[in-house]
Amino acid sequence: MPNKKAADLTEESSILSNTSLKWLWVSFVVIFIDQITKWTAESSLELGGASYPVIPHLNFTLAYNYGAAFSFLGDQGGWQRWFFVGLTIVVSIVILVWLKKLKEDQKWTAIGLSLVLGGAVGNNLIDRVLHGRVIDFIDVYADWEVFFLSKWTDGFSHFATFNVADIAINIGAVILVIGSFFYSEEE
Repeated sequence: MPNKKAADLTEESSILSNTSLKWLWVSFVVIFIDQITKWTAESSLELGGASYPVIPHLNFTLAYNYGAAFSFLGDQGGWQRWFFVGLTIVVSIVILVWLKKLKEDQKWTAIGLSLVLGGAVGNNLIDRVLHGRVIDFIDVYADWEVFFLSKWTDGFSHFATFNVADIAINIGAVILVIGSFFYSEEE
């Protein structure tokens, strides 16, 4: 008769290998890259200082965001910091439970959720708890003269400054949306 303790131990140690929680390494990679790039940006760029061109239509510019996307609620006096921290904790728990319940063949859903989780923790949890704000530094802009629209603009239009966590959240969301078209509960 097999050893019951050994069987229980094997079952407990396989909790990650038998669930989509094994994709959490993606979240940790996102968090690591996000925090390293933000530390580098703060160390080498000056807030309100010059933009540093990287390639055409892409600059590095240090900016702080006290609100949500596009600085939504950024001027509200500080209460939004803890609101976003709390919201991130709740969303992170929901994503972890969702990951745990995914079937083994739902790999893309697990990857999408892990990207969103890593971005949310990097942006809304770590940045807000440690700094009280989100650190942004990627500045993308369009040259409207290329599209013959400079008549209505100053020639350039800058998108909101963002960071690696924002990229991960958006890629994860796109994966989830696309995946929703190809995966059904019946499968």
